[in-house]
Amino acid sequence: MPEKLRIIFMGTPEFAVPSLRSLVESNSNVIAVITVPDKPAGRGQKQMSSPVKIYAEEQGIPVLQPEKLKNPEFIAQLKALNADLQVVVAFRMLPEIVWSMPKYGTFNLHGSLLPQYRGAAPINWAVINGETESGVTTFFIEKEIDTGKIIFQEKDPISPEDDAGSVYERLMELGGKLVLKTVQAIEEGNYPQEAQDESKEIKLAPKIFRETCEIDWTQPAEKIHNFVRGLSPYPAAWTTLNGLSCKIFKTSITDDSEAGNPGEFRTDNKTFLQFRAGDFWIAVEVLQLEGKKKMAVGDFLRGAKL
Repeated sequence: MPEKLRIIFMGTPEFAVPSLRSLVESNSNVIAVITVPDKPAGRGQKQMSSPVKIYAEEQGIPVLQPEKLKNPEFIAQLKALNADLQVVVAFRMLPEIVWSMPKYGTFNLHGSLLPQYRGAAPINWAVINGETESGVTTFFIEKEIDTGKIIFQEKDPISPEDDAGSVYERLMELGGKLVLKTVQAIEEGNYPQEAQDESKEIKLAPKIFRETCEIDWTQPAEKIHNFVRGLSPYPAAWTTLNGLSCKIFKTSITDDSEAGNPGEFRTDNKTFLQFRAGDFWIAVEVLQLEGKKKMAVGDFLRGAKL
């Protein structure tokens, strides 16, 4: 049996929990977890712990929550833990003093098939761009973000019915399995390290802001439909309807190319709401008007007159 490595796990959101769980349930030697400090959230602004912290504490794993990753006190704590390997899933950028510390380095799980979709929002951008395939990659962290040597990849098809949420759910679970496979390969001393192929055009996945999410109705219907899918359920594409901000979560493309100005809408105030895109009309199926609940278009129209 190969020797169990001393592992520090770094992560924050729900996406990282299956990866940590896969290590814990396989009896990997996770000696500590590093996550973000607790933050006030919700109506009562109560202090909330990250999903990774909640799971780690349930398992009795020590948790560190540094404000700053270059803090000398934190660096001293990290050195004292004497980890052999660090595993990063959906955390923040690490300074070199942190990622280069362990004997076997630090590897990251990324929600795309690198080198494609380097950046903060790979799942969203893959769907927005109409990709038919995505996946997960484990790679060793180096100075430039998302550029390190690839260890393993696992592909996952994207269907026309998928949105960012459904792809996220699958890659979250797939990622957990790939993290475990990677740790076990490193423990056995038999793992690939392949340089990323930069010979082809590389699509990036920059962070998404509210202004990124506004629908441009002059675009072709298919592009808008993919844009909505790629931002659903979060942070959600939006437009203006009757002077109010309106999030749109699900659409379908009609075969109606009747003339109209991009962004113009039509409705029977009972069953359908359609917006004119650059070429066809797009039917809105699920939406949320500012100050209202998310609902199917029929339910929405029963309580709103447009």
